[in-house]
Amino acid sequence: MVLPANAQSPLPTLGESSDLTTSAERRLGDRIIRELYRDPDYIDDPVIADYVQGIWQPLMAAAKARGELSGELDERFAWEILLGRDRTVNAFALPGGYLGVHLGLVGVVTTRDELASVLAHELSHVTQRHISRLITQQSKQTPLLLGALVLGALAASKNPGATQALVVGGQALAMQNQLNFSRDMEREADRIGYGLMAPAGFAPQGFVSMFDKLQQANRLNDNGSWPYLRSHPLTSERMADMQSRNPPGSSSGPTAPTSLDHALVAARARVLSNPGVDTLRQWVNEPQGIGFAGQPLQRRAAALYAAALGGLQLRDMGGARSTALKLEALVQSDPAALRLVRLLRAEIELTTGDAAAAMAALPEAQGASTRRPELLLRSQALLKAGQAATGTGPLQTWVSSHPKDASAWLLLAALWQAQNQGLRAIRAEAEAHAARYDYAAAVDRFKAGQDMARRGGAAADHIEASIIDTRLRAMESLLREQAAER
Repeated sequence: MVLPANAQSPLPTLGESSDLTTSAERRLGDRIIRELYRDPDYIDDPVIADYVQGIWQPLMAAAKARGELSGELDERFAWEILLGRDRTVNAFALPGGYLGVHLGLVGVVTTRDELASVLAHELSHVTQRHISRLITQQSKQTPLLLGALVLGALAASKNPGATQALVVGGQALAMQNQLNFSRDMEREADRIGYGLMAPAGFAPQGFVSMFDKLQQANRLNDNGSWPYLRSHPLTSERMADMQSRNPPGSSSGPTAPTSLDHALVAARARVLSNPGVDTLRQWVNEPQGIGFAGQPLQRRAAALYAAALGGLQLRDMGGARSTALKLEALVQSDPAALRLVRLLRAEIELTTGDAAAAMAALPEAQGASTRRPELLLRSQALLKAGQAATGTGPLQTWVSSHPKDASAWLLLAALWQAQNQGLRAIRAEAEAHAARYDYAAAVDRFKAGQDMARRGGAAADHIEASIIDTRLRAMESLLREQAAER
């Protein structure tokens, strides 16, 4: 009898032997992630984040269905993806279910399948508990020191001179090794990640085409723009294994050309990862080059998107709006790409201060969309239009199911402040700090809320005051735990 996928016994894995509990690994990850949220390269771009989540969530579902992701890990780990405003091609797994993705990676992959292959590989490092196994191997070092080593390695990958500021008494090589998995672990992550692709709705050949990209970069003598090659060394065994998993006669390249929506997201990632004025001007001028009209549709669409976004960054609002309208006409027949263009148009109109035009440009502008980019942009437009009360409800619903969305909490705080609901605004600000693990700042804001409630006397919102009291006690407890870790 064939068991359903989620009932099959998983094959033995390398990551099952670990002295580090899931709770301890999560605490270590929380400590690391607190620092990364403070990194100026951290970026919360709703459009790119939404696109990455559209790939990540099916992979997570496939891992659960196949029995690779246990119920304990699913419940205890964070499963958060942080985007880094960095041109280098890199992604990395961290303790506790955190993943980092550089915009340089999003900008260089040519299909969703290639990006999915990287995310599937990193997800498998976490589900197989490779990180905790490495930490177990380094048993002479405390988890606290290991957290500092990981942070140092991440800093060294961008700025070797910053290493000493983060890590005292460690060697750069030792720090880099904290991010380097063994060859067996790499092969296991490849094998399990490959198995997630088809059930998640992605072409497994994306693994092979991504390996081809890595191999080409390797041949060109890595100059530092591909840190992924250093933390995930490409070996002939890994490539051969992935090639052998392709069905006989199948192509090793992408199964489909670059989709229009992927081309636009990749263009956005390239622009946001390198916001220098000279580079932005190059993006703006590219569609005016000789031979532009004869280029493939995907390339023309990507160039126009980059030009419009570049114009927005340069505050050339007229040029940005004109280019976005040209792009909208070009992608009318592709709903996914058209949605991305409409979001960009709404960004442009919102920056000019025309809230009505921004709401009109938004996809499903008349309804309260449940997708994060539309929700945040529409809420900003309503705030600017003096209709804060209209935007509060959808955002409250969103944060109730996404309590770690700091940007949504801050926007909700602004909407409540505009309605003269200062107590609620303070609580939302506190929740934003808590979402980024800044418990000291959260405690400060919750205490400010307590003071305001006391001054309000009989007129105070007692339900809101009670919530603040409860949340303050929780934050103070977490802050004490944080202090004990130090």
